[in-house]
Amino acid sequence: MKTRDHPAWRGTIAADAGLGAVFAAALIVPAIWIAETWGGGYWWFGLGAGTVVCALALARRRHRVLAAFAGQAVALAAVLVARFAHLPGEPGPASALALAVLVGSAVRTLPPRPATAVAAGGFAVAVASRLAVHPSSSGAAAELSSAAWLAALAAGLGLRLLDARRRAMTERVRRDERLELARELHDVVAHHVTGIVVATQGARLAARRDPERLDASLAEIETAGSDALAAMRRVVGLLRDADDAAPASSGPGTLTELVERFHGHGPAVRLDLPGDEGRWPPEVASTVHRVVQESLTNVSRHAAQARSVTVSVTQDGRAVSVEVADDAPPAPSRHHRGGYGLIGMRERVEALGGTLSAGPRPGQGWAVHALLPLRETR
Repeated sequence: MKTRDHPAWRGTIAADAGLGAVFAAALIVPAIWIAETWGGGYWWFGLGAGTVVCALALARRRHRVLAAFAGQAVALAAVLVARFAHLPGEPGPASALALAVLVGSAVRTLPPRPATAVAAGGFAVAVASRLAVHPSSSGAAAELSSAAWLAALAAGLGLRLLDARRRAMTERVRRDERLELARELHDVVAHHVTGIVVATQGARLAARRDPERLDASLAEIETAGSDALAAMRRVVGLLRDADDAAPASSGPGTLTELVERFHGHGPAVRLDLPGDEGRWPPEVASTVHRVVQESLTNVSRHAAQARSVTVSVTQDGRAVSVEVADDAPPAPSRHHRGGYGLIGMRERVEALGGTLSAGPRPGQGWAVHALLPLRETR
């Protein structure tokens, strides 16, 4: 949910403020021109109709369909009144621009049927404006209305295709991230099933040679089975097929090699690892490796001016915390809507019941933080 402090919310407010300023200019300049050339109070009607349509365009996000049809209805009424009352042609520049915003926004975001209906309504306004041209008029309003409708339709369809492509790419990244865990799932299952088979063979021997050891052997089998179920519960459903992936049974020490590889083509990296370098669960180990790898890759791509990077890994009995932070100066390009690498990292982390956040640090720099639980999930 976007709050008022969210960057996207602030960007929306700024965009609407800029659009409002454009609308104001498009309302005032033609009104002054009409007052100077037509005289009298002819400018009042166009200013009033344009103001209403512009207000609806600024409020479009509350209900796009209603705002679009209301704006088109006002514009159609203005066209008819202007024709029979011998007023300057409608829609005026401000109304035409506002109608273009309403049509383009609807075509981009609405489902196909309402988007088509709004586009058809815009076409109706353009046709009505052309049919209502007075013989003594130049028809500039009709030309402007038609051009604005065509531009809005082209822009809306183009952005709609880009949005569809972005959604498809996001889904592809998520699917690839799941496919990327196929080998890990195989390794985890093979490791635990092999242990169960070995323990079962030992239990059979114990049953024949030393029956008193049978209970201990069965306990080992039970433990191995529980471990296998816990691991598969956290990994199943995700798939993997990657050439540069961390070993499924890796621990904190494997991150050293990853950081050393990054040194050759990036800023200096300081690696802080937990004092007790015990073994993590396979799915946690590979996810930590992936978070660090993807974060360092993003530093190379988007923070070329960074001088240093800190990779901090801490753990306690309940969770592993990973943070990758750089000291690059602020850059607008990093405040994007979310890169595909970030989507893949979040997919992995949330699959294990963890959380992932990424954003600017106080002052300067960027940080990625992941928290991965170590407790068994049921």
